Amino acid sequence: MPKSKRKPATDAVAIIHRRYYEGKPDRLVALDQARANDDVARKIAALRTEAGLSQRQLAKLVGTTASVICRLEDADYKGHSLAMLQRIAAALDRRVTINFVKAQAGIRRLRGKVVWEGDLSETRAGHAP
Repeated sequence: MPKSKRKPATDAVAIIHRRYYEGKPDRLVALDQARANDDVARKIAALRTEAGLSQRQLAKLVGTTASVICRLEDADYKGHSLAMLQRIAAALDRRVTINFVKAQAGIRRLRGKVVWEGDLSETRAGHAP
């Protein structure tokens, strides 16, 4: 049976998603985790900046070093702990809230392994399905 031709994509995000993520659940999970780490890092930096503090000043309020704050504000850092986030929140007169949202369609974990359920061809990187 011949493959049906796809309409050529002109959207760069759609092209990248199709080439590197479509049908690759491990990559989609890694992308989702990277987005979460980036989100936490950006929120810490934004709150610190909004408070008019340097990394060193925030570190002193939190009881840690500036290098720890720098690391927490790095999008590639994967070790954010709830305890440290609560310390930062308290230092900035905030509190931490946690939201559990529905997993992306098609991706499930079963006994620690990623299981692919369906086609995410309509999902674009950077956009929720």
